[in-house]
Amino acid sequence: MFKKLQISDIINLATHHGYEPAALRAVIAVESGGIGFAADTGKIIIQFEPVWFRRKVSYAPSGLWSVNKVERQSREWIAFNDAFRINPNGAMESTSIGMMQIMGFHYKLLGFNSVGEMWDFAKVSEANQIELGIRFIKANPKLDKALKNKDWKTFAYYYNGAGYRMNQYDKKLANAYKRYSS
Repeated sequence: MFKKLQISDIINLATHHGYEPAALRAVIAVESGGIGFAADTGKIIIQFEPVWFRRKVSYAPSGLWSVNKVERQSREWIAFNDAFRINPNGAMESTSIGMMQIMGFHYKLLGFNSVGEMWDFAKVSEANQIELGIRFIKANPKLDKALKNKDWKTFAYYYNGAGYRMNQYDKKLANAYKRYSS
């Protein structure tokens, strides 16, 4: 079974890396609702991204995942497993995982030799999932600075791309930060 993260773990990880704990908690809350593993199955939380899979493997969409955006883990895993049967590495690279929802295609940037190695690391514990997120943030000085300064618009842009505005990601982060800092 996986290792569940405690609030003290988040505080220690945040402090060790120079972040305010409330800021890191805000990112975790917005990205995954604060969970890294599904309570009912014990599987890592995922978001399979069909658009990335199509780019990676040039494969026509399956009816199981062509319009996947349901965000229910049972459906995410059906879509992921179908893509995995077609191209395992492409499926893992096209999926965001864990508490910080880091895309698999970042595996080299985060210091892994393969996407499978990154997934194996994340499946060990929620603390490892936070470590992945922190590695991703530290790899981009603008993202790192934005989190330290609680500049949520800049953080949202570099963490989730220009489409962050559609989902009001910056506002969700600011609200979560207010909740955790009080």
